[in-house]
Amino acid sequence: MKPKAILIDTKDNVATAFQDLKAGDQVTVALEGKEVTTALVQDIPFGHKFSLSDIALHQPVVKYGEAIGLAIQPIKAGQHVHVHNMESQKGRGDK
Repeated sequence: MKPKAILIDTKDNVATAFQDLKAGDQVTVALEGKEVTTALVQDIPFGHKFSLSDIALHQPVVKYGEAIGLAIQPIKAGQHVHVHNMESQKGRGDK
């Protein structure tokens, strides 16, 4: 059975969808003994991220084992994570 999503690093708090996913889907990702099952609360397009756990306002979004940005609003487990609720801190020029 083809996995629905991938966890890239055990430190990550987001996973990436391998296919279009629907709200209500239960998605399990696993890596190096870490297994997380998340109930999606929104549709997740192919290639996009979803949160594996709640991420508080201004807390890091972690992918590849590194912070890729900060939450600009609270993000609930199972929510779509993209430019509408996270902001990159790389290459901004004002930091």
